[in-house]
Amino acid sequence: MTAASTTATTVLQATQSDVLQEIQSNFLLNSSLWVNIALAGVVILLFIAMGRDIESPRAKLIWVATMLVPLVSISSYAGLASGLTVGFLQMPPGHALAGQEVLSPWGRYLTWTFSTPMILLALGLLADTDIASLFTAITMDIGMCVTGLAAALITSSHLLRWVFYGISCAFFLAVLYVLLVQWPADAEAAGTSEIFGTLKILTVVLWLGYPILWALGSEGVALLSVGVTSWGYSGLDILAKYVFAFLLLRWVAANEGAVSGSGMGIGSSGAAPADD
Repeated sequence: MTAASTTATTVLQATQSDVLQEIQSNFLLNSSLWVNIALAGVVILLFIAMGRDIESPRAKLIWVATMLVPLVSISSYAGLASGLTVGFLQMPPGHALAGQEVLSPWGRYLTWTFSTPMILLALGLLADTDIASLFTAITMDIGMCVTGLAAALITSSHLLRWVFYGISCAFFLAVLYVLLVQWPADAEAAGTSEIFGTLKILTVVLWLGYPILWALGSEGVALLSVGVTSWGYSGLDILAKYVFAFLLLRWVAANEGAVSGSGMGIGSSGAAPADD
């Protein structure tokens, strides 16, 4: 190993060590991460038990998508708690904390990028929507998360942070359109409108809280501390992921016959036989 690489490794380790120390010294931040890790572990075991008797292909797909939500979360929150996906950022001129180094748990965006598409996949399968609509919702959602990450990490310009925030919100509007306008009709036709309506409202209301927290937290106007913001995000994650997934999986396990087929061709056991 060269001297340069040794120095770089030392700096990286020192930086990660500093981050971990900062996390552990902040009770609100640290507790918000470990509570989520513990809950995710319990939820994973619960969902395995709840889905053990599911047999139909479409219901199984919903179960797998649902399972991936806490699996992604426990991995991502472990990265946050270890300091692996957390760093210090110096805020740009114009920011309320301009010139200060602020702790940025940017790993949350990894959680959302991989877990929220699974939530939408499960909802789309529940509504029995078409592949094009499902693809639209998931890609718009990924765009929302990635541009949100850009907004959080930009340190060169305060204006550009808000530009990317606005782009992220535009992607979010596209997701809301699909959830509120397109998929309810599909769910009505599929006979799953009642549970879909409950989960749709839960998802929309809770997801609206994320951009609000971003704007109020240290990434935005800095009215909320990093610890308070982290608990806000963790609370939203618990409700929007674990409670959502529990309600969905409980309904699917009790009403598997209602989701035994698939008009999308996803999860169906095969094409319907032609009439003789």
